[in-house]
Amino acid sequence: MTRMLLPFPLQRPLADAIAPLLGAQTGRLNWRHFPDGESLVTIEQDLHGLDVALVASLRNPDALALPLRFVAATARELGARSVGLIAPYLAYMRQDKRFNPGEAVSAPLFARFLAESFDWLVTADPHLHRTPELSQLFRIPARAVATASRISDWIRDNVPNAVLIGPDNESDQWVSEIADRAGVVYQILTKTRGGDRDVEVSLPSIDAARGRTPVIVDDIASSGRTMIETLNHLRRLGLLPAVCIVIHPVFAQDAYEQLLAAGAEKVVSTDSIPHPSNAISIAGLLAEGSAEFFGSVLPKEMP
Repeated sequence: MTRMLLPFPLQRPLADAIAPLLGAQTGRLNWRHFPDGESLVTIEQDLHGLDVALVASLRNPDALALPLRFVAATARELGARSVGLIAPYLAYMRQDKRFNPGEAVSAPLFARFLAESFDWLVTADPHLHRTPELSQLFRIPARAVATASRISDWIRDNVPNAVLIGPDNESDQWVSEIADRAGVVYQILTKTRGGDRDVEVSLPSIDAARGRTPVIVDDIASSGRTMIETLNHLRRLGLLPAVCIVIHPVFAQDAYEQLLAAGAEKVVSTDSIPHPSNAISIAGLLAEGSAEFFGSVLPKEMP
């Protein structure tokens, strides 16, 4: 084998699922902190001549940023031929314009930061807004895999007589795809946001939802306020308890517990970020997305 996956500790189970699909080994990467908070990363085997891919979900990107660079540089120093990044959740994609004077436009800045260390990147359903393709942000080969097929399979197998609920207009294109694949009806809510934790939503019509199990699908749940308000709204309409599906379970602070307390029948997520709600594996998708790049992308010349 000439392919090696190096997972950050929390991504070890996902890497173990991806590795055989890529004909890769799973190496051991240790990450610890000194008392002053500085990181020390250690790669425990020789990488001479191997094509390497880090597996790191960027749930806490500020904490991971330097360790990512340290691991990529160390892998090259230990003889890696190329170094890619499999980031199931890719952070810093929403700030793609300067909304207020003086703000950093962080999406292209973070893409440039990653491109300085890695030869290629694969992620799942990035939270893009005005940038339609990752290739417009990254100067390295970059691919986004879509999770719609895995989510629709889970709905079809686990939620009979479902109606999909998209939380806002942005969700229309991928909620409609999931609904089409699962063979169920869907509705898109209108959303008014007054602040980070002040969100109001409304269902256009309850006719298609009456008597069905609502399935609320969102790409990211951070504060969870949109889903919580949606749950409250559906309950006021007298609909059945809803199943919540999240592609990227960020779940800041107690957001997950608040979703359950708001009356969700069940909260499930993909394993893009490790969490007890993980029920939908995207290992196969990430392996398919990485196969072409892994070992075929020429390594960049490092300064």
